[in-house]
Amino acid sequence: MNTGANGWRKEAHTPSLPEIHSSLPIPKSPRFLNKLIAFAGPGFLVAVGYMDPGNWATDLAAGSKYNYDLLFVIMLSNLMAILLQSLSLKLGIVSGRDLAQACHDSYSKPVVIFHWILAEIAIAACDLAEVIGSAIALNLLFHIPLLIGVCITALDVLLILFLENKGFRYIEAVVVTLTATISICFGLEIFFSRPAMAGLAKGFFVPSPLLLHDPMMLYIAIGILGATVMPHNLYLHSAIVQTRDFERTPEGKREAIKYCNIDSAVALTIALFVNAAILIVAASVFYRSGNHQIAEIQDAYKLMTPLLGVTGASTIFALALLASGQNSTLTGTLAGQIVMEGFVHIHVKPWMRRLITRLLAIVPTVIVTALAGESGTARLLVFSQVVLSMQLSFAVFPLVMFTSDKKKMGEFVNAPWLKILAWSVAILIAVLNAWLLVQAMRG
Repeated sequence: MNTGANGWRKEAHTPSLPEIHSSLPIPKSPRFLNKLIAFAGPGFLVAVGYMDPGNWATDLAAGSKYNYDLLFVIMLSNLMAILLQSLSLKLGIVSGRDLAQACHDSYSKPVVIFHWILAEIAIAACDLAEVIGSAIALNLLFHIPLLIGVCITALDVLLILFLENKGFRYIEAVVVTLTATISICFGLEIFFSRPAMAGLAKGFFVPSPLLLHDPMMLYIAIGILGATVMPHNLYLHSAIVQTRDFERTPEGKREAIKYCNIDSAVALTIALFVNAAILIVAASVFYRSGNHQIAEIQDAYKLMTPLLGVTGASTIFALALLASGQNSTLTGTLAGQIVMEGFVHIHVKPWMRRLITRLLAIVPTVIVTALAGESGTARLLVFSQVVLSMQLSFAVFPLVMFTSDKKKMGEFVNAPWLKILAWSVAILIAVLNAWLLVQAMRG
């Protein structure tokens, strides 16, 4: 592979999301809080992918079947996510390229096309989970048939258009508001369910010895890992950090990395709370009452109020699901635009891009819903997570390679200890997701 003096085969071209690139000013004030507020936002757009409807089934199954034992796995997967998102934002800030552009500028055309197709499939699979989650929430809250609910989700294209015309800060504000809604809903659910604090502490910090002996527990644990780190988030984060108008000097980049890492860590900690809360509520409500086989969202909704004895508990649960599904749709459009423009330089209007992506998700969902009903959508939700797991390593390995390359990153290259940690995480994810795929294919 022939590379230039800066380590890239091709020179940098049009930046990611050119209409909003460097559109948000950074104050000159040395005050920490002012700078943090200016850089805050991208982390929350990324965090919504870690609490989307695709994670709910695995968290519900984990809590209802194994009590608090798999909380450690949720915490471990979240720490891995913080590491990978940190590498992603550093790549965008230092190189001025998002991950898709970095692949385009490093690989041959056939390899680039291959990565692009996989990324598009992953985004369609992620959108599929959002469609199903939103449709289920509409059905639970308003008794709208699933088939009609799936079609209604296509209307969020109008919301995307409206927000993009208003400015990027409006998209970030809506995402933060919806994230707060999800957090408040599950905060209330935890309060209602009154979990055992000793069990919580043990679950978070002590790995269960059953992981090595119970194949089903191991399967659910790997499912949690596979559903947590989303490949499209790695493309997304490396692009949206460039919306800030920081100085493109070593000092400016160092400052941007510092504040963006804080933003990312805070947002992903909230995502940790939401994922853990789903498991905690499932354990406190279903495991405690002997309902150990709850894995479907509809079943959890039906039993929430009767088992807790709190009026409105099921409604709060469904409201959180709706907020989760709608939140994730906002970031799907941006990720799709970044992937298409970065890999193959095809520029499509955002509304057209969203319409194409949403149709790819809606068509199979409509067919399955019409033929198999609720059980079919549940299986489709699991299938979407398997597809995401398959694609993940094709985003993680290039990310670790690029940020560990001295020519590409200069003084910002990963330190030796970080290289070892990043490669260990990348290999672990690849091995676990391969195992998950084999088990899924076995049925």
